[in-house]
Amino acid sequence: MLERYFLKPTTLDRIRACWIADAIEKYVAWLTANRFATSTVTRRVPVLVHFADFAQSRGAKCLADLPCHARPFAQTWLDDRGAHCAGKRERNRFFDTQRNVVEQMLEITVPQYAATNARRDRPEPFIEQAPGFFGYLREERGLKDASIVHYRGTLRMLEKYCLAHDIAARGLSPVILSAFVTGQAPGLVPSGQSNLCSELKVFVRYLHRESVLPADFSSSIGAPQIYRLSEIPRSISWESVRRMLVEVDTRSAVGKRDYAILLLLVTYGLRAHEVASITLDDIDWKRERLCIPERKAGHSTAYPLSPMVGNAIIDYLQHGRPETEGRQLFFRRSAPYLPMNGNSIGARASFYLHKAGVDVRRPGAHTLRHTCVSRLVAAEIDLKTIGDYVGHGNPASTQIYTKIDVEALREVALGDGEAIL
Repeated sequence: MLERYFLKPTTLDRIRACWIADAIEKYVAWLTANRFATSTVTRRVPVLVHFADFAQSRGAKCLADLPCHARPFAQTWLDDRGAHCAGKRERNRFFDTQRNVVEQMLEITVPQYAATNARRDRPEPFIEQAPGFFGYLREERGLKDASIVHYRGTLRMLEKYCLAHDIAARGLSPVILSAFVTGQAPGLVPSGQSNLCSELKVFVRYLHRESVLPADFSSSIGAPQIYRLSEIPRSISWESVRRMLVEVDTRSAVGKRDYAILLLLVTYGLRAHEVASITLDDIDWKRERLCIPERKAGHSTAYPLSPMVGNAIIDYLQHGRPETEGRQLFFRRSAPYLPMNGNSIGARASFYLHKAGVDVRRPGAHTLRHTCVSRLVAAEIDLKTIGDYVGHGNPASTQIYTKIDVEALREVALGDGEAIL
């Protein structure tokens, strides 16, 4: 397998003389099977040879001894070869790249290593003080995994804050939580601040219920006041949508995929995670329908498949989608070929909005969703139909879009408002 990537006999001899040569060859075979690029393989193998020498110099004698040397090796590699890294962020990225190469090889070659990998088996926050909290969220409150992820992120930040200030869960108080929220608030939008406070309230109530806290002071956690219909949806004009789509290079495989993603977002007003969850089975080519199951409101929606969207998907399936047994529609373009998630869908929308120079607050997948709804409002479709079309669970969610129908609002301001109502 190595001969496929390294032509010089001296290079091959150097790799095969390494004391973990068998593990390296096994890893190269895995990279090949997962269709990693040749340049990726030729970059990673020399790093692993250096890692083997490094670990051996520190007393490693077998594969089981290697995991504890991954981080020290990455740090040494950074110190020796990271002079080009300008700032802290770039240095961290360089460090993580080398460490990830070593850890991925260990996952493939060292038995049971994946079970002890800290990245995969990171313990739940406050696992000792509140071991049943996430089960409570799932079983008693009925939250979905997507919602629980937000709680997990909030509690990880709180746990980190408590460790830094030597505070146990039993020592939480309104003053401590207020200081925590104050520290996090500048990096969050108002709705994010409100969600943070709501999640902390649920956690405090649970701690009190489990007798971890002597009192329930959840009511003292004040969230910022958010007024319904106070904001204007961050939609863009249809001309801006055209500018964005023009920026997609549909000659490339990535462009074919992204073009289909953007059309799905702006044509049907789908959420990012709904686009990511589309499978090949959700497209009924015979009846020309697209089904979106398990939406946020708990129902499913069947759309007529637009010829433009259908042609874009066909182009991607025929010329852009990697060969894989997975049933998801959209996959990452680089190996290993994993399905895209909601975050990656949103990132692609944000990328093309920036590329087209579209000036909008927080550009992303929801920008295109808002644009779709705004266009339906402008077409004078009733709000109930629009809410059903985009999967709103509450009719009030659609009402905010009436604020962007400027012409109708102008008639109310200048004419007989009662007649319009």
